[in-house]
Amino acid sequence: MRKYNILFLVFAALAFFGCKKPYTPEVTSVNNNLLVVDGTINTGADSTIFKLSRTVLVSSKVTTKPELAAVITVESDANESYVLTDKGGGLYIHPGLNVSPTKKYRVRIRTTKGAIYLSDFVESKVSPAIDSVSWEANDVGLHVYTNTHDDSNKSKYYRWEYQESWVFYAKYQSEFIYKDKNIVQRDLTTENIYQCWAGSGSSTIVLASSVKLAKDVISKNPLTTIPFYSEKVSSKYSVLVKQYALTKEAFDFWSALKKNTESLGSIFDAQPSELTGNIHNTASPEEPVIGYIGAGTTTSQRIFVSAAQLPRWTLRYPASCADPDTVLNNSRVPGFSALDVFKDPANVPTRGVYNDAGLLQGYFRSTRTCADCTVRGTNKRPAFWQ
Repeated sequence: MRKYNILFLVFAALAFFGCKKPYTPEVTSVNNNLLVVDGTINTGADSTIFKLSRTVLVSSKVTTKPELAAVITVESDANESYVLTDKGGGLYIHPGLNVSPTKKYRVRIRTTKGAIYLSDFVESKVSPAIDSVSWEANDVGLHVYTNTHDDSNKSKYYRWEYQESWVFYAKYQSEFIYKDKNIVQRDLTTENIYQCWAGSGSSTIVLASSVKLAKDVISKNPLTTIPFYSEKVSSKYSVLVKQYALTKEAFDFWSALKKNTESLGSIFDAQPSELTGNIHNTASPEEPVIGYIGAGTTTSQRIFVSAAQLPRWTLRYPASCADPDTVLNNSRVPGFSALDVFKDPANVPTRGVYNDAGLLQGYFRSTRTCADCTVRGTNKRPAFWQ
């Protein structure tokens, strides 16, 4: 009898998974042009930065639509106000406010069309110090963690943002440069295109809570994982971590946003939920506004990790690069001499080609993608780099 029960379960499972049909959700053709508010009121020494934009259609060729020329004001419940500076492109900034953490704060936004948006007053949360940004390495990659605690037991809800930076190298080093209709030796001090730096911001929403713990302690909360083959960890990697303490309401908002943007894809994942922020159109309270305004101080910490500290991983260069070919100075084929080839900026001379007598006969040629690191980064060393 047990044998038939097992067979029944097997066939039931096959029927369930075998009857699935592809689902293509209907994509709306109506753009509600909703206001998106991204930012936090920093009551400490760090800058308060807000980005304003409008929603766009998934099918649109425009991926961002900044809200321009708005006026953003931070207000306290004691009738103090601080106007942010419009930096253009939907970016609004105020240097360190350094205001009282005992007061409550909100944001007032006035658009060029005269619409007024107000956030609710929120308490200022003081972030405790980051105890450490730790890491571990295994055959999967580099795993980065955050660790913190609050002896006063007042924080409980946390969010982290991070900014990654790394040094990387072009596949081939260029020793020559096409300049003023000639090919000359490259000044590796001022014209270096072999060593560069790149960076990227947080790719996920990182949250943690100690509410269910006996003490307000967060230990080894996962921040990010870098695959073992990534260029980020091929030489030296750095990450700057910024920590926020949240109210429960802010934590609930960020948790819902994380589920809606990162945990969808199967019937077993969290289903989409309505995001209820704390920003409202004063004339039309029913208008949805995307975003949640919090207030408080932040703490930060930067670490560096050298490739020498990691296992010997194999780098996957992020582009397909053929071996450099040879271009002669005096090619017999019209249009294929070195000067003709390298006046095209897509071609980069790497090393020289010499005859037995040591005379320069031509150059090895590569593509800019494989011989010029500035295609994917900057050759200007960051001020913080160690």
